[in-house]
Amino acid sequence: MALTSLQQVDIEIAAMQKAAASYPKQIGLLEKELEAVDELLEAEQTKLSELERQKATLEQTISEEREKTKKWESRLSEQRSSREYAALAREIDIAKKSTQTLGEELAEIGRIIQQQRQVLVHTEEAHRSKRQGIQERVAEQKQRLADVDGKMAALNKRRLQAAQTVGSALLRRYDAVRKKRTPALVGVLAPGTCLGCRMNIPPQLYNMLRTTLSYELCPSCQRIIYAKEENAETEMPGDEAT
Repeated sequence: MALTSLQQVDIEIAAMQKAAASYPKQIGLLEKELEAVDELLEAEQTKLSELERQKATLEQTISEEREKTKKWESRLSEQRSSREYAALAREIDIAKKSTQTLGEELAEIGRIIQQQRQVLVHTEEAHRSKRQGIQERVAEQKQRLADVDGKMAALNKRRLQAAQTVGSALLRRYDAVRKKRTPALVGVLAPGTCLGCRMNIPPQLYNMLRTTLSYELCPSCQRIIYAKEENAETEMPGDEAT
């Protein structure tokens, strides 16, 4: 049936358009996923950088504390009274204990840095693998999107050829219905059930479809209907093939 063939092409075109509309959304979701993967790696890199900054600050503080202690120690012999000597010695002792505490903190942060470096190595490996996989999926979606134009051109050519086999009046009615409902063309099965809305059409209308092999509109859903079991196509009254 020519009109059935035309509708099949229209169904393929609609499916292609729906798929094409989904590609940009899928690409957008994949690109967000890619951003999340990059952000995870960046977070681990930032964490390591912050730890190394803290380590450098501690090393600088320890160096300054040691230098200060050396200066105070060199001044011990210059103290004129036992009180001054004791006060400076106490400050030196406090500074040494502080330096010792800072040294312990430095050792601990060094241990944490080593752990973070190992975490970063694993994160970088996972990042490379995930990023490559996502990029391949993005490229695939973009290629599908690029292929749509060629496929749509071929489908539109097929539609034009199929439309030329349908009478002009029937084609106009089909296109008008198709704008409101899909599928626009549906069969009617005994004892007169419209396959579009599953409602029964009047018996006289069903008998007319069977005897005249014509096309009419379903009283319920306003789709174009025909007697499906007859499996034959005719033009509507007054139609002329284009």
